[in-house]
Amino acid sequence: MSTEPRINERIRVPEVRLVGPNGEQVGIVSIHDALKLAQEADLDLVEVAATARPPVCKLMDYGKFKYESAMKAREARKNQAHTIIKEIKLRPKIDPHDYETKKGHVVRFLKAGDKVKVTIMFRGREQSRPELGFRLLQRLADDVQELGFVESHAKQDGRNMIMVIGPHKKKAEAKAEKAAAKAQRGGEEPSPPEA
Repeated sequence: MSTEPRINERIRVPEVRLVGPNGEQVGIVSIHDALKLAQEADLDLVEVAATARPPVCKLMDYGKFKYESAMKAREARKNQAHTIIKEIKLRPKIDPHDYETKKGHVVRFLKAGDKVKVTIMFRGREQSRPELGFRLLQRLADDVQELGFVESHAKQDGRNMIMVIGPHKKKAEAKAEKAAAKAQRGGEEPSPPEA
């Protein structure tokens, strides 16, 4: 079944509620009169509300209407934020410096508005000590709690333990903040980076 509205001769009802080209109510008229009015105005008769009794039809330029609705849909898709899940892999016996580096990546992803899937990989005898992985994930969640929240808690999945951290900020908010910061930097003298 087509999702497009019926136009002109495809409308097969005895009478319609007619709306003029500028949105003014014409009233209930026969389909023949409505089609005649559309021809005289060099416009199309488009069924706007098919489920109403009688159906509501409007006089409009259908090609222009289709073009404008396509542009609106395209604009809506452009502004849509796609949630991306970034993944960070750790080992239970991670070096403190490596942990700080990985935590920095998680912080960067959360600031950008992305979700982060943290995976701890166990090898050999490490599998008998899942509490090491759980403590590491808990520590990471505590370290980044001002930027994100634990969306799904740590759970064992074969040789891996997985936890998902979601950002407090939405992707669109993060993009807007980044653009505002960039615009502000463009207007001022660049200040030296803080330590």
